[in-house]
Amino acid sequence: MPTLVNYSGDDEFYSGGSLCSADLGLMLSLGHAQVYCPLRKRARISGPFIIEERTKNPSIEILPDECLFEIFRRLQGGRQRSAAACVSKRWLMLSSNVRSSEICHTDLSVADNGTSSDAKMVSADEDVEVECDGYLTRCLEGKKATDIRLAAIAVGTSSRGGLGKLSVRGSNSVRGITNVGLSAIAHGCPSLRVLSLWNVPYVGDEGLVEIARGCHSLEKLDLSQCPSISNKGLVAIAENCPSLTSLAIESCRNIGNEGLQAIGRCCTKLQSLTIKDCPLVGDQGVASLLSSGATMLKKVKLNSLNITDFSLAVIGHYGKAITDLNLSSLRNVSQKGFWVMGNARGLQSLASLSITLCRGATDVSVEAVGKGCSNLKHMCLRKCCFVSDGGLVAFARAATGSLESLLLEECNRITQAGILNAVSNFGKLKSLSLVKCMGVKDLPLQASLLSPCESLRSLSIRSCPGFGSTSLAMVGTLCPQLHHLDLSGLTGITDAGLLPLLEMSSKAGLVKVNLTDCLNLTDEVVLSLARLHGETLELLNLDGCRKVTDASLVAIANNCPLLNDLDVSKCSITDSGVAALSHGVQVNLQILSISGCSMVTKKSVPSLIKLGESLVGLNLQHCNAISSSRVEIIVEDLWRCDILS
Repeated sequence: MPTLVNYSGDDEFYSGGSLCSADLGLMLSLGHAQVYCPLRKRARISGPFIIEERTKNPSIEILPDECLFEIFRRLQGGRQRSAAACVSKRWLMLSSNVRSSEICHTDLSVADNGTSSDAKMVSADEDVEVECDGYLTRCLEGKKATDIRLAAIAVGTSSRGGLGKLSVRGSNSVRGITNVGLSAIAHGCPSLRVLSLWNVPYVGDEGLVEIARGCHSLEKLDLSQCPSISNKGLVAIAENCPSLTSLAIESCRNIGNEGLQAIGRCCTKLQSLTIKDCPLVGDQGVASLLSSGATMLKKVKLNSLNITDFSLAVIGHYGKAITDLNLSSLRNVSQKGFWVMGNARGLQSLASLSITLCRGATDVSVEAVGKGCSNLKHMCLRKCCFVSDGGLVAFARAATGSLESLLLEECNRITQAGILNAVSNFGKLKSLSLVKCMGVKDLPLQASLLSPCESLRSLSIRSCPGFGSTSLAMVGTLCPQLHHLDLSGLTGITDAGLLPLLEMSSKAGLVKVNLTDCLNLTDEVVLSLARLHGETLELLNLDGCRKVTDASLVAIANNCPLLNDLDVSKCSITDSGVAALSHGVQVNLQILSISGCSMVTKKSVPSLIKLGESLVGLNLQHCNAISSSRVEIIVEDLWRCDILS
């Protein structure tokens, strides 16, 4: 018996795992006992005994989505709903699927036991929701544009004033925005008024349909490079968003006439329309939209579309409310289309017209537009290679009583004679811009036979290589009241051509002058400019005028008290010129650029610091004679100023 009780051998005594473990614990708690355990095999792994605990998911995670949805929609207050959405992605996506109209607002005024509302207890930090007026704005770009972020925006903004404007530009290449994310916005943001989707290939009709169903207050819709959206999505917007005032569609290859017809039929408040590079859009869609109930349409932009003369005829007849019209790259529109548009006499409210790269824009059509649009104030012709001097002069005579601004860019059949004759015929022209017009040649003309344009205040002639001193001198005699002068890129002009213009406009006083890259101008021009216009001059750009020296800075410092923007980049100025400027009469100089001035050294640092008392912008790029340590001193002293170095 002792042998049995006091058994010792290879087998071990241990607790747990046997049928008598519970009784053993009871016996050990009562006192010492010797117990015999049956033989067992030794464990293969020697070491401390580990009790394996099976991890179990919280019970609420076992619930199906339907049950969690019912729980989430009964949460009171945006703080509780936001807290629940932070638990996991699953909870976030489920919370974002709860529509604002589906949230249960429990009435606790009377309890089940009949208790009066006077017994109601209110917490001190009660979660009071802000009325969803839709004043919040959110923008997602590139890698940040994912469905998860859209869901978070939908939940987070629903109780904090409401989302009013959402812009998505680009999409995450791995987890890009899909219909799921857009549906979350539709469910949680009924106050959305502005939606912009750019380059989101995975968003299709399903997402846009959800927006239409949930966001009835939508006013502006901008779709660009959305290949998965078709007429179905646009029709849903038209039928459910009657407050739509602005629609922009660009590079959406599956949107065509049917969608535009629905917009014209249902969206009677539409005021702005932009359609660009949509191959399925033709005359049927554009014409039906313009001729239907959308009589409030004021701004129309048609670019790179397969429309013909018929659409322009409809614009001419039914565009009575249009004030801004932009037509670009309409290769199937001929001269007849523009002629009919002008002679239809329907564009009486048109104030701004821009025509770019249209073969139908000729002398005849431009004249017809001038005669038919009696209130036209701004005219822009770009790359209209069939418009010549005759058409320009005829247009000037037809629109002489209304036109205030004219821009001609890359119209290479227009010459110096046409421009000067047109200027003399405009009665109210205030601004004239010529850009890259290669037909302009520096030929002498009898400007004395032309009438001056007393109303012209702004003259811009940029990158016209044939425009030289002779032409500039004649323009000066026709424009005695200039305030703004931009001659950037005119490498052919000299002091002899610009000085007469400065003399002629001395009575009015120039305010802004841009002479960028006028390589042949010298100090003589700047001295004359400072003497004649110093009292009014506010902006002067001499970037690239390498013949300008310190003498010009001295004249500017002594004669230009109102100057607030000065650019002398790549000029031949030195430390002496900067020092003179720092002691000048101008007290409000805010922007100074001396980029590329290699002769400005560290000696100018005290002068620059003194100028910095009023500066908000300083450009020191490529000033190699100023060391980085000196630049750091300037940056430290001028901490209010933005410095480029």
